[in-house]
Amino acid sequence: MVGIKDVAKHAGVSVGTVSNVINRPDTVSQGTRHRVQAAIDRLGYVRSESARQLRAGRSRIMALLVLDMGNPFFADVARGAERAARDAGLCVMVCNSGQSVSEEADYLSLFAEQRVRGVLLTPADATGRNIEAFRRHGIPFVLVDRVAEGTTECSVSVDDVMGGALAVRHLVDAGHRSIAYVSGPPGLNQVKDRRGGALQALAEAGLDHSLLRELPTERLDVAAGRDAGARILGLAERPTAVFCANDLLALGVLQAMYAAGVRVPEDVAIVGYDDIEFAAAAVVPLTSVRQPAVTMGAMAAELLLQETESRDAAHEHRRVVLTPELVVRRSSLPVR
Repeated sequence: MVGIKDVAKHAGVSVGTVSNVINRPDTVSQGTRHRVQAAIDRLGYVRSESARQLRAGRSRIMALLVLDMGNPFFADVARGAERAARDAGLCVMVCNSGQSVSEEADYLSLFAEQRVRGVLLTPADATGRNIEAFRRHGIPFVLVDRVAEGTTECSVSVDDVMGGALAVRHLVDAGHRSIAYVSGPPGLNQVKDRRGGALQALAEAGLDHSLLRELPTERLDVAAGRDAGARILGLAERPTAVFCANDLLALGVLQAMYAAGVRVPEDVAIVGYDDIEFAAAAVVPLTSVRQPAVTMGAMAAELLLQETESRDAAHEHRRVVLTPELVVRRSSLPVR
């Protein structure tokens, strides 16, 4: 590999001059800068970021660990985080736990080894053990799409109880009295909170909680949604409406209904969650609870930056809870 000494020799200057051209160009004459830059270009020199971090004692890398980068919702979260990090002169390393507790633990260990500036984390481990193990490294982190339970870290999330209530209240107002909840992995807090909101909406309408039938799935993807749709089709008493814990599940349910000749919304109404771009583009445009994903990512990154820049040990951790919005489309409109 070409090193800084090679550049200095080729340009006929000292190593210190090359360092100044790279890090403090205003301190070097224009002619020397041009000569050094020409040597850098010709030799293909790239400075060692790890060496720079070692000298400075601070990383320029912020890590983002999400449940599923195949979900456009998390892609939007990453886009917001990347924008805020770039404005601060940092970059984002995006990693995917695949909803696996063990993979999450492996990535957190990697982040500790690399001494990243901080971590934005959507936890896969509902027990919190991975977080507690990571905490001992002293690296700041912010929870994303999950509310911090204590006061030892910041978090940015959406009010999922409100979101679940918005979805089911909409279905109840449309006259539905038999609703399936395709929930995803039951250990995830988001899944539980959205179910809690659904039950809250039933209670507000004076309806029994038994009207909501939960169908858990192992994953939060389209394939799991198709499987759930097949299970719904096999029920002796088929529900008239389906609320799904995210849009990928809802799109899978929609595919299953379409393949079986079940009309949406005439026979079954469907509501998703997240309002990803594909929701509006589905063969039957999908009603969904919108989460401000880009804003969530940007705010989480800004909170992390504030903490890492703070020299005050008494940094005040914040829990930011954003408001969801129901976007009504054809998949749940009452048939007239």
